[in-house]
Amino acid sequence: MLTFVLLAAALTVAGAIAVALPLLKSGAAAEAAAPAPWAALATTALLVIGSAVLYVTWSNWPWRSDSAPADSPQSMVARLARELEHDPQNLEGWLMLGHSYIALQEYPLALRAYERADRLSDGKNAEALTGEAEVLALTDESELNGRAGRLIERALALAPDSGKALFFGGAVAARRGDLPLARARFARLLGMDPPPNVRPLIEQQINAIDAQLAAGVAAGAAGTSMASAKTPAAPAKAPGAPAEAPAAAPSGAEALVRVNVTLAPSLAAAAGSSPLFVFVRDPGHPGPPLAVKRLESRFPQTVSLAASDAMIPGRAFTSGQSVEVVARIARSGNPVGASGDPLGEVSYRVGRDELVSLVIDHVMP
Repeated sequence: MLTFVLLAAALTVAGAIAVALPLLKSGAAAEAAAPAPWAALATTALLVIGSAVLYVTWSNWPWRSDSAPADSPQSMVARLARELEHDPQNLEGWLMLGHSYIALQEYPLALRAYERADRLSDGKNAEALTGEAEVLALTDESELNGRAGRLIERALALAPDSGKALFFGGAVAARRGDLPLARARFARLLGMDPPPNVRPLIEQQINAIDAQLAAGVAAGAAGTSMASAKTPAAPAKAPGAPAEAPAAAPSGAEALVRVNVTLAPSLAAAAGSSPLFVFVRDPGHPGPPLAVKRLESRFPQTVSLAASDAMIPGRAFTSGQSVEVVARIARSGNPVGASGDPLGEVSYRVGRDELVSLVIDHVMP
C-alpha cells in the first residue's frame, strides 16, 4: 500500500508541474501572455490536495480501522512481564506469567516466574509450588524423584484437593513404589469429576496400580503358604539368641542367601505385629524380586532364601551372582512398600558370602 501511495503522489506532482509550467513561462509573446505565478500555485495546490481528498473519500480502502488487530500470545506475555517490572509484588501476576510461559514452552522463564511467586507467598501458595514442580518435570521427568516430588508433597499439604497436585502426587508416589498412596490420590482425583478427556487417563493409572497390588499380594500369600507347608516349627530359643527362619534344607549344590536381620534400637517401636518381608533382587535389572519370604517381625532373626523361594518359576538367583537383600517391616501389612516402612539392605555375593548382617536402620520416605 505504501508503494501505491508514493506512486500516486509522484504522478500527482508530475501532473501539477505540467499544468503550472506554462503559467510561469515568459517568452517572445510576453505582451500577449504575462507569467501568472499565483495561478500556477493555486492550480498545483488544487490538483494535489483535491486528488488526495477525492481518493480518500471515494476509494474502498479501510483508511480508518474501528478495532486494532488482536495481540499475539507472545506480545501479551511480554506486556504482562513489563507490567510486573513496575508491580513486582503482584503474586497473581507472577502465577499468570508462569502459566503463560509454560503454554509458550519457555520453561526456564516459567520456572523463574513460579519461583518469584513462591518467594512472595513465603512458600505457602500451592499453585506456585505445583507450577515449579510441573516445569521441572516437563524439563526432566526424573525430577519427580527429587525436587519436583518434594514440591508436590508440600503443595498437597497446603491444598489436599488441588487437582493438578493430586495428579502429580499420584505419579510421584507410584515412581517411589508407594502404590497404595498413589492409588488413593488418583482415586480422589477421579472423585472430583475431572474433564471427560482426562478421566480415562486416571482410570488407566488406577487399573494398572490395582494389577500390581494384586500381583504383590498373591506373591506374598504364596510365599507364606510354601514356607509353612515345607518346614516344621522352629525350636524354642533362649532370649536374645538369633532365631532361624523356616527354610527348606538346600541340596548340596543349591545356591543360598543367608542374612542375620537385626533392628536398629531407634526403630524398635516400629515393628509391633507387622510382618517382615525379606527379598532378594537383582540391582541391575528392575522387576519382581528373585526370591521373597514373609515372616514374623522377630529380631535378631537369621533368614535363608533359596531358589525355591523364587516368585517366578525359573527366575531365581544363581551361584556367583551379586544381588541385593532387602528386609522391610510392612506396617500396612501390604507386600508393596509404603512411606514410613522401616527397612534395610545389604549387598550379597551368592556362593561366596555366608551369613551376612542386615540391619533395618531407616524408613522409606
